[in-house]
Amino acid sequence: MAIRMDNVGIAVHDLEATIAFFTDLGLALLGRDTVSGEWTDTAVGLDGNHARIAVLQTPDGHGRVELFEYIHPEAIETAPTLPNEIGMHRIAFAVDDIDESLAIAARHGCFPLRGVANYQDVYKLTYLRGPSGILVMLAQELQKP
Repeated sequence: MAIRMDNVGIAVHDLEATIAFFTDLGLALLGRDTVSGEWTDTAVGLDGNHARIAVLQTPDGHGRVELFEYIHPEAIETAPTLPNEIGMHRIAFAVDDIDESLAIAARHGCFPLRGVANYQDVYKLTYLRGPSGILVMLAQELQKP
């Protein structure tokens, strides 16, 4: 049986701000739509499901993020996920220049949780809170093979 990762889906409270954040980091907006109806109620398992969506893709063409902003039912705000909580944890990106990526994130009001770590001189990495409290990991490889 063949299987491949298609995308990571994230519910957000401000679709436009989240698109701006991810496109500024370098993802490309592939498309947008508004979805509703029986097919989406069935697929998602939520009656009256009605959402604005956007799909973004990494420059290498392998990673996709699907964002949802719910129109109905009303989105439920929750506390942002902590790094040690069970469940969907974070979205991670390999970046060429972590300092440049952090400058872009800062323009969106998004900053590292604690700072930038150096993992055995192999990676510089950090976690930050993106739009809607999304936990985002940025990692820059220091040693190229």
